[in-house]
Amino acid sequence: MEIVRPLYSPLCNLEVMEALKNIKDTKKKFGLRNLATITYETLQYLEESPCKYQNSKNIIEFLEEMEFYKLMPKECLMMINDPPTSALHIQLLIEDSEERLTEEQVNEILQISRKYFPGPPPENN
Repeated sequence: MEIVRPLYSPLCNLEVMEALKNIKDTKKKFGLRNLATITYETLQYLEESPCKYQNSKNIIEFLEEMEFYKLMPKECLMMINDPPTSALHIQLLIEDSEERLTEEQVNEILQISRKYFPGPPPENN
């Protein structure tokens, strides 16, 4: 096995879901059954996750607002994939958040998260 490109970039769940949808559309051309199974099961999981309600524009704007807090890229990625809904959730996603963030900053991050990742639209019954 040869490493062709040593540089890489982690993908958020939305990017993975979009890539898998493209693979799903082209898999019939190649006839790869194992790939079809993995693609199907992963898409099933992702379509039940928060990324179903996200879009690229909101992710970019979220990351721009998060620059102020000087978080690590992996922490921002985790917040995109699993948007925080409480202060406890932020403690789980951000390493040493108690020392690095004030209570006010935690609340600001929660507001930013709700602004860009509101979740599923309300159902009309």
